Amino acid sequence: MVISSVNNEKIKYIKKLKNSKFIEQEGLFIVEGKHLVEEAFAAGLLTLTVSTEDVSYGSPNIIVTDNVLKSITSLNSVAKVIGICSLTQEKEELGNRIIILDGVQDPGNLGTIIRSARAFGFTSVVLSPSCVKKYNDKVIRATQGMIFKTNVITRNLETFLPVLNEEGYNIYATDVSSGIDVKKIDKKGKLAIIMGSEGNGVSKEVRDKVLKNIYIRMDKTCESLNVAVAASIIMYELQG
Repeated sequence: MVISSVNNEKIKYIKKLKNSKFIEQEGLFIVEGKHLVEEAFAAGLLTLTVSTEDVSYGSPNIIVTDNVLKSITSLNSVAKVIGICSLTQEKEELGNRIIILDGVQDPGNLGTIIRSARAFGFTSVVLSPSCVKKYNDKVIRATQGMIFKTNVITRNLETFLPVLNEEGYNIYATDVSSGIDVKKIDKKGKLAIIMGSEGNGVSKEVRDKVLKNIYIRMDKTCESLNVAVAASIIMYELQG
């Protein structure tokens, strides 16, 4: 059976998975395109596919018309398949390299940071509650599937940072002009790096709990870097 109506109850349910509250309520989220569907399948999180073709990824597949798929997708060019996935499981073990994001709002930035974290051995990405949601469709696309391979968790940083300190992490906040040159940090042991929001940097409430700052040495005519670029450089420099 091919679903041809955008008002079909199954289709209306899937569309609601664009809403962050509904995502959390149902424990499901959408990925779009063959690559992300394959990554979800490889992670064992794929529960359903919706496609204009008869595809098989070990889960039920709903065949729909192009018009119906277009009504679901957020892409300009409609993907031939989308997947419905279970939420990724948070891991208790954070690893020796953590990147912490305080209020990062741009989904492209968050997705890029998650992707870079995976590339450079930062096993956990910690989000403050004020960050863009990790299941935002633009975030997911920007991760290029690394959302399934990286431990991404949300924590209240004011209570989380003291716990990290007790567990022996060296915690550094980023500052555009002061602190320790990132190239000179001792890479031994556990490291946690805090990146601030695009507009305001690391918040005062968080900075008050951190004693050490780092910066990226660069030409003085350049005031700052995009947060995803800066985070990627720092993680590259500090990979274990």
